Amino acid sequence: MNQSTHVNRQITLAARPNGAPTPNDFKLVESPVPTPSSGEILLRTLYLSLDPYMRGRMSDAKSYADPVGIGEVMVGGSICRVEVSNHADYVQGDLVVAFGGWQDYSVSDGVGVIKLDKAMPNPSYGLGVLGMPGLTAYMGLLDIGAPQVGETVVVAAATGAVGSLVGQIAKLKGCTVVGIAGGQEKCDYAVNELGFDACIDHRSTGLEEQLAQACPAGIDIYYENVGGKVFDAVLPLLNTKARVPLCGLISQYNATALPAGPDRIGLLMGNILVKRIKMQGFIVFDDYGHRYSEFQEAMVPWLMSGQIKYKEDKVLGLENAVSSFIGLLQGDNFGKLVVQVGPEQIDFGAKS
Repeated sequence: MNQSTHVNRQITLAARPNGAPTPNDFKLVESPVPTPSSGEILLRTLYLSLDPYMRGRMSDAKSYADPVGIGEVMVGGSICRVEVSNHADYVQGDLVVAFGGWQDYSVSDGVGVIKLDKAMPNPSYGLGVLGMPGLTAYMGLLDIGAPQVGETVVVAAATGAVGSLVGQIAKLKGCTVVGIAGGQEKCDYAVNELGFDACIDHRSTGLEEQLAQACPAGIDIYYENVGGKVFDAVLPLLNTKARVPLCGLISQYNATALPAGPDRIGLLMGNILVKRIKMQGFIVFDDYGHRYSEFQEAMVPWLMSGQIKYKEDKVLGLENAVSSFIGLLQGDNFGKLVVQVGPEQIDFGAKS
């Protein structure tokens, strides 16, 4: 986890994956620490967020954002310290949320950079419960899902960075919450620690029957971040005027072709029509970035009071980012996955 003060380690995209990413799709390179120009800041990465959307950025298929180019640094949100500032709004030592990518150092002109409290006790929380995943859970559930007291909310990846928060916020809003997760340990955590009413292991047999039993009144809100067989089990249980916020489809990110079997688009469209289902995709910072302060005003008190619980899966060392990311796409993480790239404090004047 040591960081040099003159060498910038970077993990770049070496090849576009065909299916699941492999270590050969990445390359660890070294370059000099960059020098900020007038109006810029030099950022040192403390924590790197690893998120499923990064798989899409490795592909050159048309999407909402440009793909990472071959030889370019992998994209990613980061918690950084300002080491050198040529910008009037920042000073050395400032703690910020940035989009520095998979590297030790980056340069920014300040656009999209968010200041944090310098003494924040858990800076990595700015990548999770107080960052993009938290905002995704909060806005997707409350703005699109619009939960009402007594409704049933189902969320997949229930112990992940987004799903764990969706379920807890739904409970605060007076809903019955059913989670779906991979493994009994995760399901036990969702019920016993996060307060879900039930949680189903999607790796067990009889997912459809178990879900129907857990949702005797049907499903009013399904927070979609997985797709695949989980959505197949959910669809028949959606109530009239159900809402489906859609923030991800992790089951499909490594797919190289359409799934086998009959075309089910007609079934989906028929359900949307007959039940008047609202299904809406969203890109969180594009659609809700302007409401970040609103989110924090609600989330910080919930977190400090213990009404919201949060679990991190923290990995040490930039060199472990690739294997951790590959595991993330397979569901190996338990909680919000972050990489601690460097120490929170370092003497930048020293030469190492």
